[in-house]
Amino acid sequence: MARVKKGDQVIVIAGKDKGKTGRVLTVMPEVDRVVVEGVQRVTKHVKAGQTASGARTGGIETVEAPIHVSNVMLVDPKTKQRTRVGFRVEESERPNGRKRTVRVRYAKKSGEDL
Repeated sequence: MARVKKGDQVIVIAGKDKGKTGRVLTVMPEVDRVVVEGVQRVTKHVKAGQTASGARTGGIETVEAPIHVSNVMLVDPKTKQRTRVGFRVEESERPNGRKRTVRVRYAKKSGEDL
């Protein structure tokens, strides 16, 4: 189970954007990177082209670049501070009466479920 998932609120703890917070847009587990909204913005030159309606596309755009997952920490939903992530195994009961074990992520600082 992943510590950081898409949609999580994270804070940057290292790099040029240290201290900024944002929502995780994409997670790339094969390269250990995440794309965070409003963080690690770079300028990208897009080749000019045309759409079906005849409008011209291209130019210089600013987009979010991936950042290494070790440089971000989750924001605790209760205290709004950075926190480590823990995992807890819980028993849940299905509607048909069978029991099932589920891994739950929680914030170590407050104990709140993520």
